[in-house]
Amino acid sequence: MTSSSSPADLPSDTVAAPGALTGLRAVVTGGASGIGSATAQTLAARGARVACLDVNPASVTPPLLGVRCDVSDDGEVATAVAAAAEELGGIDILINNAGIGAQGTVEDNELDQWRAVLDVNLLGIVRVTRAALPWLRRSTAAAVVNTCSIAATAGLPRRALYSASKGAVLSLTLAMAADHAAEGIRVNCVNPGTVDTPWVQRLLSAAADPEAEREALRRRQPIGRLVSAEEVATAIAYLAGPDAGATTGTALAVDGGMQGLRLPPPAR
Repeated sequence: MTSSSSPADLPSDTVAAPGALTGLRAVVTGGASGIGSATAQTLAARGARVACLDVNPASVTPPLLGVRCDVSDDGEVATAVAAAAEELGGIDILINNAGIGAQGTVEDNELDQWRAVLDVNLLGIVRVTRAALPWLRRSTAAAVVNTCSIAATAGLPRRALYSASKGAVLSLTLAMAADHAAEGIRVNCVNPGTVDTPWVQRLLSAAADPEAEREALRRRQPIGRLVSAEEVATAIAYLAGPDAGATTGTALAVDGGMQGLRLPPPAR
């Protein structure tokens, strides 16, 4: 586990509302890259102490704490969450962000791949949340935010497995919010559109025409560009913080209008 230091050591481009989360302790799964890394940095910039649970935490640097954790492994989850709670002095905020992608129709992916993706994207949330609940129940500012996806609410081509996993995350979020409201634990999720992350970059690199594929991804979002990881992180930080104290059981879309807007085609 890496050591901590002050929020001033964070990159200068981190979206910050200084002090908004001061005194709170946060755990972010998949916190070493992409949305998870941006979220961890944003939470820390707002005053939280943050532990990043990741299969490869080597890139996690102070003031963040890096903890090795494979969310598909029961033993690793229990050990990592306990270690993070001990180092932080408790857990107030849990960000269930770890996930893996998949492409294909319902007949393209082998059943073993279905099991593997569901094991990470869905059961990973179950494992980590179960392990964190004893600490969340002791918090006066307990919040869980799950990273869901536009794939949970819009039919996307060649995303059958991924969409199924994220649809389950959306339903799980609502059920968890109902189950734990009386305990003072808020549960919400964010539904990002296509985010400019390393995973998307790998997909683009593998395409026959990467620039044409990137343009197609841009055009399907009404704002005309990919969503940034920092924009998703800002939404997660809001839902995790006290300013969202009356918000639970909510799915916040950060998708450039993809789910709700139907714009006319561009003029010729």
